[in-house]
Amino acid sequence: MKTRLFASLAVGAAVVLGTTGCNLIAPQATTIDYSASDGVNVPESGPLQVRNALIVTDDEGSAGNLVAAIVNDTTEAQTLRIEVGEGGSTVRASVQVPASSTVSLGDLANDVAPLALDGFEGAPGSTVPVYFQSGDGQGALIDVPVLDGALEYLRTLAPTPTPTSILVPTTTPSATPSPTPSS
Repeated sequence: MKTRLFASLAVGAAVVLGTTGCNLIAPQATTIDYSASDGVNVPESGPLQVRNALIVTDDEGSAGNLVAAIVNDTTEAQTLRIEVGEGGSTVRASVQVPASSTVSLGDLANDVAPLALDGFEGAPGSTVPVYFQSGDGQGALIDVPVLDGALEYLRTLAPTPTPTSILVPTTTPSATPSPTPSS
């Protein structure tokens, strides 16, 4: 009788371990960090935290605006230094973030424009290496997605083209003969 009880317990334990054992060695999806949005969260780059960073470009990819939320949890104002691209086509910019506050680049409802990246070049749908650094931090290099204004909520964040020349139609008076008086 005891043998039958131990055998039942052993079979039950084997079934329980067999059906749940995969969870002991498989990675759990809830423990994997990821950016649950269009942009990317920047790993530790100093005292400032950069969240949901993305670049919105025009259709040609010849101008870009950086959109991100920059969080300063410190008691002092901080500067975020940004370098977009690599090699000779690097675009440099910086953003001042007051103490204990968040600056949301591209928060048009609160009159905060995205950061214009003069000289940016990147095709929509690609990624561009961007270096973020603040305070005494080492900084972080991360590939930031480049999107265009095709989606309605990104349309207002896309750079607007600046006219290179304005064509003004001109009219030239036509030489029409004046009627001659008949006699």
